[in-house]
Amino acid sequence: MSAADVLAVAAEGGVIGDGRTGANLALGVALAGVAVGWLSRARIAGRISTGNARTGGLSALAVGVAGAALAVLHLATSGGGPGTGNGIVGAVAAILLGLLAMVLGGRTLTRSRRTGQSADGIGHERESESAS
Repeated sequence: MSAADVLAVAAEGGVIGDGRTGANLALGVALAGVAVGWLSRARIAGRISTGNARTGGLSALAVGVAGAALAVLHLATSGGGPGTGNGIVGAVAAILLGLLAMVLGGRTLTRSRRTGQSADGIGHERESESAS
């Protein structure tokens, strides 16, 4: 089975289940991207001290793209309209969440580049300033 076949089966809802399964999968992936993007934004702002904000931003971008791509693929392969039980509304919501994850990840990367700080250096700079 090729990668295109796997994506088509995932977008259609898999081997078992109803038409909403593919949309729910895309929605879950996109929501995970939003969560990672939100955490990376908190890390770059200094509100949390664990993790790497730059890696989180890249992850949010990648997961957001994957969630939006799955949702678009589901929309392209499903029939009917909103309210038919095929997951059209869930796929549209997944596209929006995927775009939000991409925006959060992109803003994290932009801020980490603009400030010139590595994600791990943020907390260490504060510690070295207070020790001086």
